[in-house]
Amino acid sequence: MRKFSAEKLVVATHNQGKLEEIARLMQPFGISTVSAGELGYDEPEETEDNFIGNARIKAHYAAAKSGFPALADDSGIEIDALKGAPGVYTADWAETPNGRDFAMAMTKTWAKLEAATAAFPRTARFCCTLVLAWPDGHDEVFEGKIDGQIVWPMKGEQGHGYDPIFQPTGFGITFGEMDRWKKNEISHRADAFGKLVTGCFNA
Repeated sequence: MRKFSAEKLVVATHNQGKLEEIARLMQPFGISTVSAGELGYDEPEETEDNFIGNARIKAHYAAAKSGFPALADDSGIEIDALKGAPGVYTADWAETPNGRDFAMAMTKTWAKLEAATAAFPRTARFCCTLVLAWPDGHDEVFEGKIDGQIVWPMKGEQGHGYDPIFQPTGFGITFGEMDRWKKNEISHRADAFGKLVTGCFNA
């Protein structure tokens, strides 16, 4: 597995919250981070039907444009009673002509579970795939997840996306009710990031 040796890491995102999260995780290694959005890069079209494929597209695009290693993630929620949906299309379920509306997406998700008369607990998991790509085309892939269940009604105003209806296993509150940094310690992204650190940053 290739070790990271550059001084700068490009985070292939236009999401400021995601940049802050990853920058905080990289702090102990003395690595400066900059986002693809801050560099003025377009967002490449995500044409794959799986998390690894889409993360690879974003990471390799940013690495090739910048000349530095780039880290991208692709994540989503898989609901067992919906045969793994929305999965890679998690954000798409929230799309409207006026931008993303996750309250609408969560309402639609619950309606689908009700229509399917899904049994309780309505098990689900958040998944995250991280791809670290180098300008020469090499990459390393790390996958993380956290199991839980879908609950209703929506609870909490922390987090983002589907967090208000996802209750992680072993907790009595949703991600939406959980302190942001506490969530980041146990999340699917934290799981994947721990594997990334072990693989590419620790000697």
